[in-house]
Formats: sequence, C-alpha cells, structure tokens
Amino acid sequence: MDINMIDLMDLEDLDMLETTRRPDRHRHRVNPFELSDEDFRYKYRFSKRFGEKIVGILREDLVHDPRGCPLSPEIQVVCALRNWARHEIQDDTADLHGVSQPVVSRTCKKVAEILSRKSREFIKMPTTLNEQQETIRKFRSIANFPTIIGAIDCFHIRVKKVNADGGQLYINRKGFSSVNVQVVCDADLKIMDIVTRWCGSVHDYRIFRECRLKQRFEAGAFSGILLGDSGYPCTPYLFTPLLNPTHHKKKDIIGAISVPGTQWKEVCLEILKQQKKTIVACAVLHNMAIDMREDVFSGERDSIEQYSSEPIVQRYIAPSIRGNIRRRQFIETHFQ
Repeated sequence: MDINMIDLMDLEDLDMLETTRRPDRHRHRVNPFELSDEDFRYKYRFSKRFGEKIVGILREDLVHDPRGCPLSPEIQVVCALRNWARHEIQDDTADLHGVSQPVVSRTCKKVAEILSRKSREFIKMPTTLNEQQETIRKFRSIANFPTIIGAIDCFHIRVKKVNADGGQLYINRKGFSSVNVQVVCDADLKIMDIVTRWCGSVHDYRIFRECRLKQRFEAGAFSGILLGDSGYPCTPYLFTPLLNPTHHKKKDIIGAISVPGTQWKEVCLEILKQQKKTIVACAVLHNMAIDMREDVFSGERDSIEQYSSEPIVQRYIAPSIRGNIRRRQFIETHFQ
C-alpha cells in the first residue's frame, strides 16, 4: 500500500478520535433572554427583567475571556442564577448552557466576587434620621412594636468537612461543619447587615460582640433598637424576650420579637450557599429582588425544609443590669 495512503488513513482516524473526545458543545448555546418571561422564570426562578437588571449592573466587570470559550455577560449571569437559585449541581447547569462544569464553577466564582464587592451599595443600615424613622415605622406596622430598627440572629450554613488544621472549629453543636452567619433584617425582610467570617462553633453573641455594628450602636449611631433571641444579652440597644412573662402584653412582645426573625431566616436559608463570598452575593440578589418586587419565595417552601435543619440551641445569656432596666422601662412606657 502506498505510504501516503497510510498516512492519510491515520490522519482520518485521528480526526475521528478528536471528534469523539471533544464534541462541540458550544453550537447549542442560545441567548436565554430570548425565552418568554414564563420560561425564563421557570429556568432561573427570577423574571427576565430581574436578569437584565443584574446583567446591566455587572456588564462592565464581566468582560470576555479571550482564551478558550468566551462567555457573554448574559450567559455568565444566568449560569450563576441557575446554579444558586435552583440548588442545581454544576454539571446540569453546564449541560443546559453548552459549557463545561469547570467553566460554570469559574463563572459562579467570578459573579460572586463582583457582587460581593458591590455589597455596600445594597446591604446597609439606615443612616439618616429619615431612613431610620421609616424603618421603625414599618416595624411598628407589623405588631405595633415601637422603636425597632432591625431583627438580628445567626444561622448555620453547612460546609464540607474541613480537614485542615483548625477544622474542628467549624463543627457546631449539632455535630456538622458550618459557617455561622449573622444577619440583621428590616421589616421588609431586606438584609441590612451581614457577617460571614465565623466558624460554626462560635457563639452568636461573640459574633455580635466583635462586629462593627455593635460599636456603632454603642456610639449612638442609631435611634432605634435591635430585637434578638435569648442567645444575646439584653442591653439598652438590643432587646431579648422575657423568659417568664406574667402579663398578656408581655406575651405579645415575645410574639413580636419572634416573628421577624423566623421569616427572614427562612429567606436566607432559601437563597444562601456555602462559600462566604457567595453568601454575600446571594444576599445582594435577595435585596435587589425585594426592591424589584420579585417573588422571593416563589413556591420554594419545600426546598427551605430540605436545606434547613433543627435550630441550634444557644445557651442562655444573662441580661445586663442596664439592659434589664431599659427593657422594663420600655414595657412600662409602651405596653402598660
């Protein structure tokens, strides 16, 4: 047989092998914003208008990578939304958008980093007197509870077991590895402050004691007070429930304290994931969704139960003397 003919056959065989190993997945990539709004919401949980808003905010930062397979800002945003909002594994997101799993992983990481850098634009405590008064007014409209500016609590985001030195610090009282995240929300369930840097074994009160928000309250930066559970000490600026209320009005106070905390904790468990920057990024998306009147829950109550666990009971923290006096004066003034 002619040597040239053998070489030609070898080249054809190599072409067939190459085609088998590396199918061209990118030909199937379509613009998701060409979908109907109903189909877009089904795939990405949010409206197309919300997705377009995110793309507009991030477009300048989501530049194309000139190497390999460049992704448009639109594809990068919807990959992240699909992966986070639908609790979906990255392989499925990759198949849906005609990319590889490593590309989805890098894309989610990039989008999370950009959103977390912009977090101060969307996650912030009310600063002006008018902003604080409006926040207090909305809380009062819930249960006629005056001067409340925020509800505070911590919850645990499960993480993979940490095998490095110090990994035992991530194991919480329920026995699994987690990050203990502190959040303060307003009456609209918008997140006003978030702390994500603490291991699961750290007590809620230590997180608050060492955060900058506590220093701001002690410096008199806010005209209202926080509501928390018994994992915090009662202070002049952070009220906790009475352990044994004897008056029906006092029982109403306990109900008013517990409702906001429960509601926003479910929201956070619904949208938040394991990585710390991703937690902040999802908090940003959550606040933007509320501003744009998106349906934050959108029928996902079952998934909330799937990802949540029994609350981790914190040991009781005794109230300070000043806190007890201030709380008693508050009750006598507003609820007698």
